[in-house]
Amino acid sequence: MVKYLYQILLVALVFVSVYACEDEKYLTSPDAQLRFSADTITFDTIFTTIGSTTRLLKIYNPYHEKVMISSIKMGSGELSNFRMNINGMAANEAYDVEIPPNDSIFIFVEVTVDPTGGNSPMVIKDSIEFTTNFNYQNIKLVAWGQDFHLIRKSVLKTTRWSNDKPYLVYDYAYVDSLATLTIDPGTRIFFHKGAGLYVKGNILSNGTREQPVIFTADRLEQAYANVPDQWNGVLLFSGSKGNVFNYTQIRNANIGLQVGTLEHEGNASATLSNVRIENMAYAGIFALKSKITAYNSLIANCGFYATALLVGGEYEFYHSTIANYWGGYSRKPRTTSSLAISNLVQYPNPDGSNNVFSGDLTKAHFGNCIIFGNNLVELELGNNGENMFNYFFDHCILQVPDTFNISNRNHYNNVWKGKDFDPKFVDPYQKLVFELDTLSPAKDRGSQAYSKMFPFDFKGNDRTADAGPDLGAFERIEKKAQ
Repeated sequence: MVKYLYQILLVALVFVSVYACEDEKYLTSPDAQLRFSADTITFDTIFTTIGSTTRLLKIYNPYHEKVMISSIKMGSGELSNFRMNINGMAANEAYDVEIPPNDSIFIFVEVTVDPTGGNSPMVIKDSIEFTTNFNYQNIKLVAWGQDFHLIRKSVLKTTRWSNDKPYLVYDYAYVDSLATLTIDPGTRIFFHKGAGLYVKGNILSNGTREQPVIFTADRLEQAYANVPDQWNGVLLFSGSKGNVFNYTQIRNANIGLQVGTLEHEGNASATLSNVRIENMAYAGIFALKSKITAYNSLIANCGFYATALLVGGEYEFYHSTIANYWGGYSRKPRTTSSLAISNLVQYPNPDGSNNVFSGDLTKAHFGNCIIFGNNLVELELGNNGENMFNYFFDHCILQVPDTFNISNRNHYNNVWKGKDFDPKFVDPYQKLVFELDTLSPAKDRGSQAYSKMFPFDFKGNDRTADAGPDLGAFERIEKKAQ
């Protein structure tokens, strides 16, 4: 009996040994080819000395046998600007990396670009090299780098920012009282999360059509191109006068441009011409008891208000488009209007009482403008019945219900509302194009009094060259028949 038991154990041992050897068997074909999730890993423009975001590469074993990768190496080794994490191990090389049958592993790649002192973007290249059964494969790595001026917790005296290379703001840039920040055409200012530009003196943003000034976030990957709340925004304190924004873009902040503050005496003032303010978590323009003159400007796609003019003030908007098609960034739908005008504002105290601030609205004049969006009501009026409340819409399209009363000639003149007057923007949702479609009812509907004041639109098109000026910031120019 013992003899038979010994023979059974011996057979079992041989079987386990054979099975174990079979289990350790790897694909040995010299034609074995790994598969990859991409043949090139590209990093959008990143700032020198600032690490990039992480890119993911998946390496697949398409076979029914295990594959042993003899080596995974960064082409330039430890001298590379790129860094790898191979299946959880931070290293720029690894050996004898196993992939089970029909399975995969991950490589995470980052890059840091060394500064060169120049303004032109630089390209950094390398490759990840794989050797499997003496078979060589590689994945290309490409990163674009940009040198920059670093502004960190800076109090600015009178100074000029040029377009020699971008500015990167951490924490804050603060323009001191009596100081002027002048920004040259083509200057780009990038803000890190939580950073902002705060102005007690004044700012002169002197962009041109060909070289606009750009304020935006420092996440330059395409995935962040239209994501709001990446930085705080531009704040003009009450008392800050003579601010100018010409051909200036402000994007992807919390509040794009705040004009005025409740806690300071006086008001702020700003002139906006040919300005784009888009993709804000709260508001594009948030004005408090201040003065704004704007023309040829687009304020669009914000989580609460595209434009809020509160606690009175004096405001003039001509040939401007205020359009709110907010969506895709929050689970909560927008319930506020695109444009809010009020001579008061109130907010609760911790004890349950309310803080109420009020002021005279001496003027809120809108000429040849479009106020529209994806809500039923895109105009909100708040009048406390005590302070002045003077507003006037002249030759404008308003997104308001059919029941909204526009019969008072002291407030409305040639105002169009309802579904028949959807301005038909080319693509306000995906491509964010707020130019007019050829069938737009906003075409040729404007007053020539305003087009004579501002004969050229945001793109330089002549408003006086056809049957009449179009409403909003963009003049529709039809192609002539051949």
